[in-house]
Amino acid sequence: MSNHDMTAKAVILAGGVGTRVGLGIPKQFLKVAGKPVLHHTLDVFETSNHISEIIIMMNPEWLEEAHDLVARGGFSKVTMICPGGETRNETTKLALANFADDDIVLFHDAVRPLIDERIILDCVKTLQEFHAVDVVIPSADTLVVIDPEGMITQIPNRSTYRRGQTPQGFRAQLLRDAYVIADQDPEFQATDDCSVVLKYRPDVPIATVAGTEYNMKVTEPIDLFLVDKLFQVASLELDERSLEERTSALQGKVAVIFGGSEGIGLAIAQQLSALGATVHSFSRSTTGTDVANLDDVEKALASAAGESGVIDLVVNTAGILRIGKLADQDFSQVQETVSINYMGAVNVARASHKYLAAGKGHLLLFTSSSHTRGRAEYSIYSSTKAAVVNLGQALADEWSQDDICVNVVNPERTSTPMRTKAFGDEDPATLLTSDAVASSCIDVMTTRTTGHVIDVRVQI
Repeated sequence: MSNHDMTAKAVILAGGVGTRVGLGIPKQFLKVAGKPVLHHTLDVFETSNHISEIIIMMNPEWLEEAHDLVARGGFSKVTMICPGGETRNETTKLALANFADDDIVLFHDAVRPLIDERIILDCVKTLQEFHAVDVVIPSADTLVVIDPEGMITQIPNRSTYRRGQTPQGFRAQLLRDAYVIADQDPEFQATDDCSVVLKYRPDVPIATVAGTEYNMKVTEPIDLFLVDKLFQVASLELDERSLEERTSALQGKVAVIFGGSEGIGLAIAQQLSALGATVHSFSRSTTGTDVANLDDVEKALASAAGESGVIDLVVNTAGILRIGKLADQDFSQVQETVSINYMGAVNVARASHKYLAAGKGHLLLFTSSSHTRGRAEYSIYSSTKAAVVNLGQALADEWSQDDICVNVVNPERTSTPMRTKAFGDEDPATLLTSDAVASSCIDVMTTRTTGHVIDVRVQI
């Protein structure tokens, strides 16, 4: 069975009330990075190739808000929103009533919004062989055992200990059987589902897959701050799409590419054309189109729309890289960098909106790895690229009501004419090719994901 054929059903556990966060509403509805925590979590499962259906188990007092969130977010895989029980275990049993015995089901905390596709796939793959799986990470801290007075009684070897996360995955029949046995135990207590299987079906091995430190749970007030910051630097991991998937999603689409005469822009144009899309490319060198000039951008888009009727995809790869200390640069050089790298993205976004809104289209912008921290002699370049990330994330939220997807691609060092001009010849093994970056961009454009920074890295 190929990875693409492996699927599971997901239960999003959203019954918490958020008393420890102390903000008066359930923590799954608190906003981080511009959206409710639950929205971010659902987005990952909605866009996963390995999830076929989503059921939300919700705090009964917040069912209406959950329905509104799902409707606004367009989460088509959500088939049910059900009231949860008084405990985590009661909620699991209520959810299990909706599944067949042979269903593979992943149970995930709604307040772990930084779950990624790799973890989901690893869980689904593992459940092809085992009937239960947990997601775990090592402990970086020393673990201690204390007595009721708070005195240390033991310091175990942490190498054999792991911290449990979610999802926890099961064959539905196994978990159902474990709870039937557990219900007969008058002293039954459990905080998660794997512990129920471990205690009441000890004959069944529970496999583990590696989680990540990013996959943290929003529990304490500081967690909101940390998760918000992590969203600023987190990247989306996408499975490579097959040729059939790419063709199905992009054949017949109309794309406009700014900066399409060379490098990454040219590679995207060529790959889109090969998939059957109509591509309109614009650049300063070939069409005299300067993204720093709003009038140029508007004319380019009007020309493409006039010729093709619609615009489905807009990509802006236009950029300029100057290296040097800020104090040594002429103001005209600073102004040009800001105008092309940042105002160019603003102009493309502003002028594209009406076309993309008409067809629920996709806007793709580009940043640089220096967006997370400014670098000496890159001060203007780095800061404009950080601004593009903020712009893309803000527009994804702002344009969600128009069903426009906005994402930002962050390629590592890439062999392009712009880079060669700035740095000269470099070892090709340390650089991405324009075609590799373009391929990742194609994958992004086949999805309805939005608001993400997509890292493209050199594969060692």
